Amino acid sequence: MELHQLRYLVAVADLGSFTAAAARLHVSQSGVSAQIAKLEHEVGHRLLDRRGRTVSATAAGHEVLPHARAALASIATIDAVSDELSGVVRGSLRLGTVIGCTVPGYLAGFAAFRRAHPGVSVSVVESNSDLLIDDLAAGRLDVALVAHTDPLPDEVTGLTVIREPIAVVVPVGHPWAARDSVACAELVDVTVLSLPPGTGVRSALASTCAVARVDVTPAVAAHSPDSVLALAELGSGVGVLTAAMAVGRDALAAIPVTDSVETSLSLAVGSTPSAAARAMTAALANELLPAQ
Repeated sequence: MELHQLRYLVAVADLGSFTAAAARLHVSQSGVSAQIAKLEHEVGHRLLDRRGRTVSATAAGHEVLPHARAALASIATIDAVSDELSGVVRGSLRLGTVIGCTVPGYLAGFAAFRRAHPGVSVSVVESNSDLLIDDLAAGRLDVALVAHTDPLPDEVTGLTVIREPIAVVVPVGHPWAARDSVACAELVDVTVLSLPPGTGVRSALASTCAVARVDVTPAVAAHSPDSVLALAELGSGVGVLTAAMAVGRDALAAIPVTDSVETSLSLAVGSTPSAAARAMTAALANELLPAQ
């Protein structure tokens, strides 16, 4: 039994395909098939069911897979400890960010990490915050910049970068532009532009309106704050974001939503961060929170 056989087994089980596993592992499909066949011969049981459209674990496979994952995780931990003892940060890192992230300091922190640790391969995923948080908790991401209104799960540790209420964003000539606040009830009869479900802004909007006993469903859910701002500037509707997202847009005014639930932007890591994850977190925090 060899470690690469366990890696092949886990990859096929996760992806449901020998072809996809071979592509991820940068080896031939025949090589993956042959090594898993050898592993099955070694343990004396069929571990994968190859009969359907997708490959799935057999009953024996379900018993073996947790131990295979644990063995691979232990090897990764040994590698990380060895690197730390040598003062070296290397390997791979999976970084997640909210879609269209324009937070000042994020790119500067990322660039600082790359300069300091060129031996680390970084893959970046942009997604809605709910999915990023789930991936952090499950170990599919190492570090992520996430927006949320509820506390993060126990498996995730976060450092708050920004905490602020939501705001209505309208052109400076709009009747609401000079207002001190806008109530949720006033959003019912206008075209609302916001972000998709699963984002911090959308969660804050839903929670704020629920407290006010008002149902507000955005007519447009754009994936980027910049898209919402551009549409609001063109008069396509009333944007609902945060005031910070509208900074620098002189043609727009941001008005607080009455009694808004706050949304937080946090720099988050999983429960057992690697040396690379800790280094990335430090680099990002240094730029996102320069006073800390």
